Amino acid sequence: MPTSCGSRMRVTKALRAEQLRILAAAYGDRKTALHYRSPFELLVAVVLSAQSTDERVNIITARMFPRLGTPAKMAALTQAELEAEIHDVGLFRSKAKHLLETCRILLAEYDGEVPQTFEELVQLPGVGRKTANVLVSVLYNTPAIAVDTHVFRVANRLGLARGNTPLEVEKGLQKHIPRQDWAAAHHWLIWHGRLVCKARKPLCAECALRAVCPSAAQ
Repeated sequence: MPTSCGSRMRVTKALRAEQLRILAAAYGDRKTALHYRSPFELLVAVVLSAQSTDERVNIITARMFPRLGTPAKMAALTQAELEAEIHDVGLFRSKAKHLLETCRILLAEYDGEVPQTFEELVQLPGVGRKTANVLVSVLYNTPAIAVDTHVFRVANRLGLARGNTPLEVEKGLQKHIPRQDWAAAHHWLIWHGRLVCKARKPLCAECALRAVCPSAAQ
């Protein structure tokens, strides 16, 4: 369900514009926190990040990528071997299975390269809408908004886009954010959710958006 508290503040077009202005000023230069050196490494990192933290994923990939940073190298592992490499991330068994299947598809159908379109990416095992949106926006500068838990929470609380599902919020954000800002706004919302608008104890007293947030009074 939406995390917004539904106060009396009316969320207008002007209010949303001011919210975006403040977010851009605070987080305009922020990028993904995941460490990667190639499109394939980012694909692996984003798949591993589901129901995990970027910090945990960076620990795993730092020890794994120097040896397994290409589809060919990773595909040479058995399921058990890849599980051992990523055992300290959540859902490691299913992620290992999906990554091995994806590596084989990349080698067989894309010459070992990561495809560049959303439609191709979501056909890869373990790559859902959020992951595909991250990849096309970060790697290929395609306007996209990936809705993770932080984006979902912050968008609902601000009234920037309200919805009960990530897809509803994604469509709302696409409607209310200028297309040229989609990729950047994705990072603004993520970082605000991580640093200030936290799930259990949002830091409303020190939030730059307090005056334009309908949930701040709660």
